[in-house]
Amino acid sequence: MSDSIPASIPVSELRIGLYIHLDVGWMEHPFPLSSFKITSDEQIAIIRNLGLTSIRYSPDKSEPPPSNTAIETVVSPVVAQNTTPLLSADDQEKAQRAALLSAQRQAQNQCERQYQESARAVRAVFEQSHSSPEQAGQSCARLVSDMVQQLHGHEESALRLLAEGHGDRATLHALNVSVLSLLLGKTLQLDTSSLEILGQAALVHDIGKSELPERVRYRDDSFTTAHFKLYQEHVGQSVLKARQMGLPPSALLAISQHHEMADGSGFPLGLKADKMVPVARILALINRYEGLCNPPNPLKALTPHEALSLIFSSMKERFEKVTLNAFIRMMGVYPPGSVVQLTDERYALVMSVNASRPLKPRVLVVDRAIASEDAILLDLQAEKTLGIQRSLRPDQLPRHALTYLSPRQRICYYFERAVSAQAPAEMAA
Repeated sequence: MSDSIPASIPVSELRIGLYIHLDVGWMEHPFPLSSFKITSDEQIAIIRNLGLTSIRYSPDKSEPPPSNTAIETVVSPVVAQNTTPLLSADDQEKAQRAALLSAQRQAQNQCERQYQESARAVRAVFEQSHSSPEQAGQSCARLVSDMVQQLHGHEESALRLLAEGHGDRATLHALNVSVLSLLLGKTLQLDTSSLEILGQAALVHDIGKSELPERVRYRDDSFTTAHFKLYQEHVGQSVLKARQMGLPPSALLAISQHHEMADGSGFPLGLKADKMVPVARILALINRYEGLCNPPNPLKALTPHEALSLIFSSMKERFEKVTLNAFIRMMGVYPPGSVVQLTDERYALVMSVNASRPLKPRVLVVDRAIASEDAILLDLQAEKTLGIQRSLRPDQLPRHALTYLSPRQRICYYFERAVSAQAPAEMAA
């Protein structure tokens, strides 16, 4: 059989030496290439976690070629037993844990890589907007289209917490707002065209701040009336720059309304919810949430749980009801980045939340017997008797737990394919 016409094999029969072809998008798997020869059991474990039932392979490129199933059934069981040493239960558990940890690291690295690529693209858009606005607009549209395609490629999407240090404040804010807005737009079942409009508006909603004096680019409690008036001008400046970039009128309208509030308390026009376009209602809410988590002064930052609680308890009149309720359902009570205590008294950091089933997130649990970098995330969806009893501020953690969890001072989000728990409870960190 020629390798130009690859055969197919169940994922359960994968083995080292097969040259395989992954028929999924490059952002849907953690490998550098979509076609390659399997060289380790860890790769097999990762492939099996992709949710595929079968996979294409090239017999001519495989070493050794896969044995025929019919021939395998004729082989003497005694020979098979003699040639395949049995692993002890302890060794099997170690092998499984190693495979799970490898898959977990691959998924984290893939998400980090996608975020970094997107962050570079955002910075390029901002830089091009000064010298070549039309090119910046085209770059913006391509980036958002890629993000929307990635989001559509996930039957269920998870929101993942990433490490810090991914660029300047403007880039972090733009990308966080874009990721959260698109995820909420998907939750609200916006069509592809509306998602792309939302994504473009989210990406450049604050681009006009670069035209303001540095003193008033970020809202501060010490602002005088004159300062606040200057700060408000960033909305018009953002609309102007977005128009120069060639963004569609619907995106310009959303940008013009990203500081409006459902109760009419926003600016620049004091519009109420019924006068705001749906994508602007999303953008206004996400922009506020992100600002609470990542304010200009890190000392004033709220944890994601605190930010969500404050919005719901004290600000819910400012946001359109359907949009706010969908956001709370999507994020869960404890969004990624929340520091929590479990019902068994252990401390943990929420790392990712399934947007469709947010009440049982995946958490990094403090375990002094395991280094934090070797801990397997505990998926609370797989735990019938374990849950979260309360949220904590980082300064409420014991010193050893604070060191172990290393809560982020700046919250960075990106989305990924939601996965089901694969590890038994006793193997979780």
